[in-house]
Amino acid sequence: MRAWAVDRPGPMGSRPLRMVERPVPVPRPGEVLVRVAACGVCRTDLHLAEGDLAPHRPLTTPGHQVVGRVVRPDGSDGGRAGVAWLRSTCGSCRYCLRDQENLCPSSTYTGWDADGGFAEYLTAPAAYVYPLPEDVPAERLAPLLCAGIVGYRALLRCDLPPGGRLGVYGFGASAHLTAQAAIALGAVVHVVTRAAAHRELALELGAASALDRPPEPLDAAILFAPAGELVPVALEALDRGGTLAVAGIHLTDIPSLNYDRHLFQERTLRSVTANTRADGRAYLDLVRAHPPVVRSVPYAFEDADQALTDLSNDQVKGAAVLHVC
Repeated sequence: MRAWAVDRPGPMGSRPLRMVERPVPVPRPGEVLVRVAACGVCRTDLHLAEGDLAPHRPLTTPGHQVVGRVVRPDGSDGGRAGVAWLRSTCGSCRYCLRDQENLCPSSTYTGWDADGGFAEYLTAPAAYVYPLPEDVPAERLAPLLCAGIVGYRALLRCDLPPGGRLGVYGFGASAHLTAQAAIALGAVVHVVTRAAAHRELALELGAASALDRPPEPLDAAILFAPAGELVPVALEALDRGGTLAVAGIHLTDIPSLNYDRHLFQERTLRSVTANTRADGRAYLDLVRAHPPVVRSVPYAFEDADQALTDLSNDQVKGAAVLHVC
């Protein structure tokens, strides 16, 4: 089978990915084999390719927003399935036992600890695979499996009150889905982004504003851009008692915070670490009830490196999706 692998992590201009030929993987006990139809391209894949996220193994195949079909041992079709970022947890540590499996010290991740969906096939533990509807195109489903699910986790972490005012900083794949989830739940959403195309998309999707700064104090905010310098900016825009959730796995250094300006009056700063399977199921239930507009940008499987380059250059309006087979 064909697969992309991170050969030498570095800037996309140095071509850190290369196409390789590998045998079709053989699932271990408790795993399923999935033939990949499409795979979303996530900023985490970019961080892995460029070396911001240290590789856990050599020549890893990225990709963790996988839509495909389970191939049974006899070769028959086992149904449509989604493979997401969280690949496994131990199930027995104190975090797993209190429904915080996203914090499990033994957790593993698709496209980081095991080969992911920038390939024609992959294996995944059956207990961590999501059943997917048959009647929705793969390019619309793929971004939901990380951009959507982790964004939903960030929405939970920011403690947005009913009908509250939410600030969204950055407006890529995850943000455009999370903003729609928040609007479906009754929030007023203000998007902060510099890109004119992203501002236009935010307003199309129902944002109350898309400006350089929110026009009113915020009850909650989510930072999607991996820019630490925005943390003080977002904290200062919060109303009393507001919470800022940082959604990314990678963030540049945060400048010094001023206690009075940024944290006093019970403002809260929180990180977001992956998601639980319960988050994934809840989000997929939400989008069944309130189907989002998914702005996907298709790329041929052979153009995975170009998709990551475009993402690096902020040239993807919505979510990039590889069409594998």
